[in-house]
Amino acid sequence: MTESSNPDKGVSTESPETKTKAGVVVDVTEGYFTARLDLLKEAIAATGSSASGGASAGQVGTYLVIRNGSSDTLVTVARNYHAASKQGHTIAMAQLTPLGMIERSGSFSRGISRYPDCGAEVHLITEDDLARVFSGYGDSDFKVGELSASGSINIHLDASAFFGRHAAILGQSGSGKSWAVASLVQSTLRAMPQSHIIVMDMHGEYCDKKVDGDFVPSPFASLGARSFGAQELEFPYWLLSFSDLCELLINPEDKNASIQTAFLRETLLRLRQEVNSHLHLGHITVDSPLYYPLEELHEAMEAADNATAEFGKQKLATYGKFDQPLVRLNSLLNDNRYDFMMRPSKRNSSESLTDLMQDLVGLGNPRAPVTVIDLSTVSFDVVPLVAAQIGRLVYEFNFWNPHCTDFPIFMICEEAHEYIPREESARFKEARRSMERISKNGRKYGVGLCVVSQRPHDVSETVLAQCSSFLCLRISNPDDQAYIRSMVPEASRGTFDTLTSLAKGEVIGLGEAVPMPVRFRMRLPDPPPNSTDVDYSQKWRNDSVGIDVDRLVYSWRSQEHE
Repeated sequence: MTESSNPDKGVSTESPETKTKAGVVVDVTEGYFTARLDLLKEAIAATGSSASGGASAGQVGTYLVIRNGSSDTLVTVARNYHAASKQGHTIAMAQLTPLGMIERSGSFSRGISRYPDCGAEVHLITEDDLARVFSGYGDSDFKVGELSASGSINIHLDASAFFGRHAAILGQSGSGKSWAVASLVQSTLRAMPQSHIIVMDMHGEYCDKKVDGDFVPSPFASLGARSFGAQELEFPYWLLSFSDLCELLINPEDKNASIQTAFLRETLLRLRQEVNSHLHLGHITVDSPLYYPLEELHEAMEAADNATAEFGKQKLATYGKFDQPLVRLNSLLNDNRYDFMMRPSKRNSSESLTDLMQDLVGLGNPRAPVTVIDLSTVSFDVVPLVAAQIGRLVYEFNFWNPHCTDFPIFMICEEAHEYIPREESARFKEARRSMERISKNGRKYGVGLCVVSQRPHDVSETVLAQCSSFLCLRISNPDDQAYIRSMVPEASRGTFDTLTSLAKGEVIGLGEAVPMPVRFRMRLPDPPPNSTDVDYSQKWRNDSVGIDVDRLVYSWRSQEHE
């Protein structure tokens, strides 16, 4: 008789199934299960650290499986508590949130097709089994982090679901949003070097910039990014749609608004046709992206406002009807913050549109997988107008691109609450319209959108509702938590209760890009973004640097950053 078959040698005949059994299900509802985990300590002792992703099994946030006939139900522990038995003994109990089904073949599927019965066995899940669940989902080379419960289990995103069906990165200030965005873009470029990503950089965190006189490159510079200032790219007035221009110049409450709108439509069409006759385009509409001299539009409005007949004795229908539009137009022309739009220096012909579009989507010289648009030097009240222009140009690029499905574009909107707000306001109307059009129709033309915000409650409900994947960092504000809960799929209360306890850089991933709601730690960006917290403790212990207040005041007055 061999040693392995001799019972006298003390060889255990306990099956692996018996070793991992932690308890039984005692209550089943549609949203969660309750289990008695009276064998949990024995199961942990028998399996060691190979169970539950390396963490202490049964802790909140760890994973267990329920044996359920031909498949297992994967659950996460949402709550731990103790109950007393009839004999007065303490029993470990747990509330379990169902995540999906694991077939005997090892494949994982979302949702619950069959609920377990009371008395069904609850087992620990080994690290190898859990790793197979995560490794079998998403793109194997698109790693974004590691499972919080185990640094040895990698988290991969489904790239097509994340980029193609819109996404949101949400978290309060200081939770690590900038690092998460930088890490995500870097991981994307390493896995997919032919990407087409546009980053709207509100605070100069992702662009090339000067810090204390030293040049600091973009965190994506080594991967081929190009950085532009909004003033450098120039988004000229003649690219505004007719409705955008009317929003700028015409007050809808003005009793003469209908006359102004009709005149503006007729004049714009005439100017576009006259100036661009050399292009032999044939059919031209009032919305065609064609150059026209703004000075001639201004002169036409002034002429209409002063139109008379019979040597001034008879006032024509347009006389005195353009006072408000002229005041608005003159105000824009005299405000140097709008020069990159109202007084472009290099976008003064219809032909210049090609260069702008190429630079915007990364097809310029040199080509770049990431285009960072620095909006940090743009006045905050001008940002919504610039955002509206960028969103419209990106959408129109692929709308008219016959190969749009072969050239998908992804636009990251940093601090989205500042220009895509939930509130209805005329100031944000065009930006909201532009981004909401992408959120509703962009998928058809290969235009994806990522909303990044520290105040999700203040972001357009229409835009957030169209997002299918969410990366949520720490969020403490109850209003923001409730708003996200109402928006995201699979919003179990247990998952969202952990939002306040996330460490910096720790993320809860939800939606179609991940196999199940998962708590993980994002990869550290290398290099990090150009965003650091001010070290008050250190700065206030040393002498202050010399501040040239005259220069500061001059910059403020001229609205130009150094």
